[in-house]
Amino acid sequence: MNSHEKQTVLIVDDVPQNLDLLYEVLKDRYRVKAALNGIKALDIIFSSEPPDIVLLDVMMPEMDGYEVCKKIKADLRSVKIPVIFVTAMGEEQDETYGFELGAVDYITKPINPAIVLARVKTQLALYNQSQHLEELVQDRTKVIYATRQDIVRRLGIAAQYKDNETGSHIMRMSIFCQIIAKNIGMKESEGNILLNAAPMHDIGKIGIPDSILTKPGKLDKAEWEIMKTHTTIGGAILGDHDYDLMNVAKRVALNHHEKWDGSGYPAGLQGEAIPIEGRISAVADVFDALTSKRTYKEAWSVDEACDYIWKERGSHFDPRLVDAFKDSLDTILIIKEQYSEDD
Repeated sequence: MNSHEKQTVLIVDDVPQNLDLLYEVLKDRYRVKAALNGIKALDIIFSSEPPDIVLLDVMMPEMDGYEVCKKIKADLRSVKIPVIFVTAMGEEQDETYGFELGAVDYITKPINPAIVLARVKTQLALYNQSQHLEELVQDRTKVIYATRQDIVRRLGIAAQYKDNETGSHIMRMSIFCQIIAKNIGMKESEGNILLNAAPMHDIGKIGIPDSILTKPGKLDKAEWEIMKTHTTIGGAILGDHDYDLMNVAKRVALNHHEKWDGSGYPAGLQGEAIPIEGRISAVADVFDALTSKRTYKEAWSVDEACDYIWKERGSHFDPRLVDAFKDSLDTILIIKEQYSEDD
């Protein structure tokens, strides 16, 4: 809010004379809105231009002030708006009940103009300070999250220096994960976290010898056992944290080679025991790997890769995720083209 802009006070009372009196007290310092009943007050509060503070009578017909306050504090749109009860009810239990409902102050009638102005000024100052601190926290949180995202991306880039896969693969696979997550109804925020965590799926390959990673032919049994450890190495690199991004990245790194029927690695998890992020990334990773050229193989056609995924429905892959992949295939192919190896 502009520092020169007047803040808005909503006054609510079923007696017009009381509204007139409060209006005269407040009009020079604040923008004042008025409501003769609780229903009209809530309409104003939930409008596109809500008030900054509410002065609320208690004794009103149909919906009393306590009920109005309950509704204000029960809704995320209005919960932070300070409420001051202005009422002839002055018993201690009345005040206690009002504070329990979330009111910040209590003014008794007949009002003293100086007290009304002082109380409104104080509560608005506290409200403004709270809003400012919340904005600072949000800004700081954005910076921290952006920093974590950058760390994840750069670790993914570090893994590329040890691997024969490309940055385009990591980008495509990550977006495929997000698309599948959206298709099965995951929250947008969860899909975004998965998008930013998925680039870490092969971070453990940092710990795999170059002779195995870059071998042009098929790995022998001993080499394959070493290659499989990239999942646990990745989990160890990423570690345990108290925030979602790195925890999701760890689950992806550990579980993207687990299989629905329990025949995968490293833990041989089966069905829904495999974290959902691992199941999603398995579908996305295999499809992109099959349709990409590598030093040890030619790229499969989209039809060949899709036939393989349909065939592995219920064995390698979670059936629900195969269906989601199939439903999203048109979008996935657009992304595949947009982030092609040539580009």
